[in-house]
Amino acid sequence: MTGEHFIYLLWGGLAIALITGAITDIKRRQISNKLNLLIALGAPIFWIASGMQFWPDIVQQIGVAALVLTIFGALFALGAMGGGDVKMLAAVALWLHWLTLIEMVFIMSIAGGVLTLLMMVGKKFQKTTGPIKVPYGVAISFSGLWIIAGQLSERYFNHFT
Repeated sequence: MTGEHFIYLLWGGLAIALITGAITDIKRRQISNKLNLLIALGAPIFWIASGMQFWPDIVQQIGVAALVLTIFGALFALGAMGGGDVKMLAAVALWLHWLTLIEMVFIMSIAGGVLTLLMMVGKKFQKTTGPIKVPYGVAISFSGLWIIAGQLSERYFNHFT
């Protein structure tokens, strides 16, 4: 197996983890700490396979993930996001260049808004009471999968051009 194939395998593992996170968030409104830890621990393997240098690449990845954890942790403190969602987003941030992460957060925001609207409509039809508990892990996973698809297609097409 070549290094390039191993990178594809790592992206595939991240995709499976994101899908698992979305499914468990839908079912239980909870994302496992073990799953988030697995995503985070996959990042250093990805860094090595991608040939990233400790300085500045890996240090930047860790710094961006810490910033994501801080910003979205504040949203958790305000009750706007779940703790598992915040940890998943920070773990995924370890994998992505900061510009790609901004793209992911933008897509995640749109997907989360659409998901929230759909849940509001569903609540209206079901005539239930109480707050809506949006499984935001679905929006995180959707945007992460969108980014992974873009990364894979870019690598694939660059490989043959």
